[in-house]
Amino acid sequence: MVLGKVKSFTVSYDCLNDRRVIIEVTGEIRVKSLKINAKGFAKVRWTESRNAGSNTAYTQNYTEEMEYLNHKDILIGHERDDDNSEEGLTTIHSGRHEYAFSFELPQTPLATSFEGKHGSVRYWVKAELHRPWLLPMKTKKEFTVFEHIDINTPLLLSPQAGTKDKTLCCWFCTSGPISLSAKIERKGYTPGESIQIFAEIENCSSRMVVPKAAIYQTQTFYAKGKMQEVKQLVANLRGESLSSGKTETWNGKMLKIPPVSPSILDCSIIRVEYSLMVYVDIPGAINLSLNLPLVIGTIPLHPFGSRTSSVSSQCSMSWLGMGLPERPEAPPSYAEIVSEEQRQGVSAARDELEGPLFAYIHGFRFQPPPLYSEIDPNPDHASRTEERRRDSCPSR
Repeated sequence: MVLGKVKSFTVSYDCLNDRRVIIEVTGEIRVKSLKINAKGFAKVRWTESRNAGSNTAYTQNYTEEMEYLNHKDILIGHERDDDNSEEGLTTIHSGRHEYAFSFELPQTPLATSFEGKHGSVRYWVKAELHRPWLLPMKTKKEFTVFEHIDINTPLLLSPQAGTKDKTLCCWFCTSGPISLSAKIERKGYTPGESIQIFAEIENCSSRMVVPKAAIYQTQTFYAKGKMQEVKQLVANLRGESLSSGKTETWNGKMLKIPPVSPSILDCSIIRVEYSLMVYVDIPGAINLSLNLPLVIGTIPLHPFGSRTSSVSSQCSMSWLGMGLPERPEAPPSYAEIVSEEQRQGVSAARDELEGPLFAYIHGFRFQPPPLYSEIDPNPDHASRTEERRRDSCPSR
């Protein structure tokens, strides 16, 4: 009997919950086992050259890694593959065969998938097909993980602002100051959004200056007590040149965030951070600059204001499609349901209730009116009860 051959051996992710190992064979094959191993690691590596005396140099390697995921499963066969016995083999017939698998990501915080200059965060599934008297066949496919950052939190919705000024000196002469103030509406954004920049630049120096703004990504890598930092320009814009004595105001100048990796803030060996730099380019001098920190998240700002991140993550934003009203509908006017005589009684009661208690009651003015079946059928009795209560302290 002539055994068949494996035509293709792949790992497939067709959708979120459809993960399979696909084997296509041209004839019958006998298999000891089919295994999968899902892994996730953050890894850091860089080298530094050092001198140790005259004409002597060596290279120092800095490496570090952190494991986030390590899941194993057997789809066919058994654990042991170190023998070549014919017992316990599984026959796979000619054709295409699919073996579904699943696993849950750990509940502990994960790092978002990332590729950087001196390190990376990667997740993958490796499948191994073991057959007697042959080397194992292996295939691997990476997948992307996002550790969600919800920007709908008080910290990330808070405005960021700053002010700086600089006085230029040239030999024994001192020119007037250059001043810069800038503000953005919040700290958290998602890729594709535009940052509205509010700024004022005043040039009282004798030089021509140019206001500019830029978004920077800072990658920081840690290994063996050492650190490597890489700063990259993400997006920038330029304002109009300012001659001496001129002022420029930005009333919401837009700077769009391109598709970038989310911030990585919880990994001990890799950090990815962002900042908005608003600065004045001064020829022949150090620039005057303001750095406003940014966090690039994965859950965008939703239209009804901030909600807790736990609700947002559990619902996966599906609630955003609901047609919620912007504000509750106002109740009918007093004239529609209350007589003139009753209104006079309410006005007298209001005079006595002015203060915190009335403000508390007044806060419910937009609540819908009670159902007609719930209106007290004995208003005179209720008035007498209210008269007795006015002499006592209100209960909470």
